Amino acid sequence: MGSLELIRKQRPVLIIAGPTGVGKSDIAVKLAHILNGEVISADSVAVYRGLDIGSAKPSLNDMDGIPHHLIDVLDPDEYFGVDEFVKLAREAMNGIWSRGRLPIITGGTGFYIQALLYDIDFDDESAKDEGYRESLYEIADSKDGKQKLYEMLTDIDPEYANSVHPNNVKRVIRALEYNKNTGRLFSEMNKEQRNRVSPYDHCYVALDLDRDRLYERIDKRVDIMLKNGLIDEVKGLMESGYGADLNSMSSIGYKEMVAYLEGRCSYDDAVEDIKKNSRHYAKRQFTWLKREKDVTYIKRDPDDPEDEEMIIKKIIDLMTDKGILA
Repeated sequence: MGSLELIRKQRPVLIIAGPTGVGKSDIAVKLAHILNGEVISADSVAVYRGLDIGSAKPSLNDMDGIPHHLIDVLDPDEYFGVDEFVKLAREAMNGIWSRGRLPIITGGTGFYIQALLYDIDFDDESAKDEGYRESLYEIADSKDGKQKLYEMLTDIDPEYANSVHPNNVKRVIRALEYNKNTGRLFSEMNKEQRNRVSPYDHCYVALDLDRDRLYERIDKRVDIMLKNGLIDEVKGLMESGYGADLNSMSSIGYKEMVAYLEGRCSYDDAVEDIKKNSRHYAKRQFTWLKREKDVTYIKRDPDDPEDEEMIIKKIIDLMTDKGILA
């Protein structure tokens, strides 16, 4: 199938979302070849240099000649949050449009995609309190501090807490700080933001898969990561001075291996924790996507040899129906 023509009514964007392990990256690359696109990663871990195996970062071979953005742009001790993602992603999108190409955003961090797609500005000075924020970080650094913060959030805003992992300290603290300084719930703000009109001519799809099959794929992917050298990767990062206190190293796959290498758990327990935490993360991704508007779900069937071809056709048809493709 040759390249299709984009209709530049506004600024065209294709979003390919879905849970971890569903196979977003391969579909994004194949569509990039057909649609003259470039890929922007919406992944909070792949952005870091050196965190390759545990993040399932696409290799050069996987990229298949397609330019990828927001991969390997920061060192593990540099801060990366939604504000930084939106800034870098906007810059990448503007560059892609200037080349007459299509930005294809793919990844599992729904919060990042939402902020970018609906042009949400989280830099609200009225919701900031540096003193209170520092006090929350002090709690986080104390014994069982992360769990204490998460319980505080659960008491105040259980709906938002349900979408956040207890170890995601920055998002937990952001929600607590927002509530203290505005008197409002972060979940309510999110609902309002989801009702915003996107400034982009977009097509938003989410790949879906039967839960049991997805969890099988997740478990198998973890086994492959271990076979490919995840332990050595984490050991090398630790020897370079990157400890468990860093946000990058607290991500799934890394925090469990750090615990094993520091002697805080057995190897078998660490592996089981990676698989269990990955499955729980997939559940939270499903929960997030269900709340998003304008998302078209496409069910995968790994047993069908024409599965990828079917998905690509459905996405192209959807973009044509939306007037993004001619």
